[in-house]
Amino acid sequence: MTGAVRRGRTARDAAATTAPPAATAPVRVRRAARGAVVVVAELARRLWRYLWPSPTGRRNRAFLRDRLIALPLLMVVAFGTLGWAYMDVRDDSAYLRDRLAPALVGLANAKASLFIAQGEAEKNLAQAGAAELGGLSERYRTRVARATQSLNQVTRSGALTVAEEQELRVVSALVVDYTGWIGRAQGHANDAVLRDAELTYARSMLCSEPVAATDRQDRYPPCPSATGSGATSIVDRVTGLERELRARLAERAAWGGGVLTAAAVSGLALVLLTVGLWRTLVFLRRRFRIRLSVPLAAAALPLLAVPLLTADALLAQDAQARSAPLAGALAERTSPETETIAEERPFDGPDPQAIEVLETRIDETLSDGRLPFLDGVAPFVLPVGLLAAGLTGGALHAYRREYLVVARPGAVS
Repeated sequence: MTGAVRRGRTARDAAATTAPPAATAPVRVRRAARGAVVVVAELARRLWRYLWPSPTGRRNRAFLRDRLIALPLLMVVAFGTLGWAYMDVRDDSAYLRDRLAPALVGLANAKASLFIAQGEAEKNLAQAGAAELGGLSERYRTRVARATQSLNQVTRSGALTVAEEQELRVVSALVVDYTGWIGRAQGHANDAVLRDAELTYARSMLCSEPVAATDRQDRYPPCPSATGSGATSIVDRVTGLERELRARLAERAAWGGGVLTAAAVSGLALVLLTVGLWRTLVFLRRRFRIRLSVPLAAAALPLLAVPLLTADALLAQDAQARSAPLAGALAERTSPETETIAEERPFDGPDPQAIEVLETRIDETLSDGRLPFLDGVAPFVLPVGLLAAGLTGGALHAYRREYLVVARPGAVS
């Protein structure tokens, strides 16, 4: 009987030994959660005390110590994030104005010039005797030279990646080969079969799709671009480059997540900094009888530039957004017909779809989208913030040290 009781107790003890881990797991999780909440609350309380200390019911040196930590830290955070976001917006605007827009204009000019040159070559070579004696027209030579010059300008614009520069070199080589086939067609101007075959091959280098029967009478037949592995002609490659540049422009013109995050952090830090400086000045006036702290007032001066920097960034971002449709029109709505009419009728009113008009509108949009007197200010936002933080810290350290050495008359300890 005693052995049976002992065995029963041993079984119960074994069950009690194995059961608690499963039973106490939720308890441990709750304890860990409560501990994490306590730690987070304590960190939040300490952070709030540094950022927003109350002058009532506290000693002067404790308040000054908290201000000595909080204000310089807020200045570094506020002006650091503001400077980064402002510089990013300004750099995007300058990149669009000085690189991307000229590259898109150069590609549009090159494409239109090659279309016009093809039309001129076909027109001149249709008159076999005239072409053999006088050669191709001046407009053909001018347009070929302009296309080559435009491609070179795109290469020097700095807007292309390494792969895109390689693609543009292929386009330049194809243009040279294209003009060679036009020259061969000119040499066989009296042989209609060879001339037409060489003109057809030259056009196949320019456009992937052949001319439809219904479009053969047009001065500039349609030349839709191809995509994929069959996009090997000059127009296909130029259109592909335009597509990549426009995508990059749209990406630069949009609000980035990093800029928005930095702006939000900077805005919150600037609000806390402004209120904190004001409360500190009030504290010094009431407790230390200092009517105006000159170092703190000087450190607060950069805050006056924040509205100007914000307005300038908003103007630049709006100008970038308005330039995207103009870039789309430059790549898709320009035509050799428009450029020929503008060349033949220089005194007529400007066509809104002409390359020169769109180029001017893009330049004006991006140039007007900024405050000119703030050019070159972006790199100095963070250094000014660091200088203001150092000035604030030095001033508060001097006040605290002076208070610890000799208490001012009427100061509350």
